[in-house]
Amino acid sequence: MNEELICIVCPISCRIEVHLEEGKATKISGYKCLKGKEYAGEEAVAPKRMLTTTVLLENGTFPLLSVRTEKPIPKKRLFDAMEILRRTKVSAPVELGQVVVKNLLDLGINVIATRRAPKSPEDVVTALQDGM
Repeated sequence: MNEELICIVCPISCRIEVHLEEGKATKISGYKCLKGKEYAGEEAVAPKRMLTTTVLLENGTFPLLSVRTEKPIPKKRLFDAMEILRRTKVSAPVELGQVVVKNLLDLGINVIATRRAPKSPEDVVTALQDGM
């Protein structure tokens, strides 16, 4: 079976053909660089994607916190991952790069914050007043 795809590794966008036998890439043609060959072989057999989304943020200046996986995850697991992240709540303050979910779906991949999220000014004022 042959699968044709367009490489997304660089702006050249090579049309690459991958010949599959028993779930393995046996012949790859049409690539102009080794990165394209590697991408096509993996994409045809076991596609992966970076997951970027948001989770609920409590006590923060914003209601949502942007997050992403540290590495690409299997494409077939994206909806499972989104279900977990839909139910995830994080409490401010949060630092850039802070792990929000460890070992997502037992894949050995963490979900991290892609921005800082300070506590809301009202919560800071309340905390100071309570401490006085």
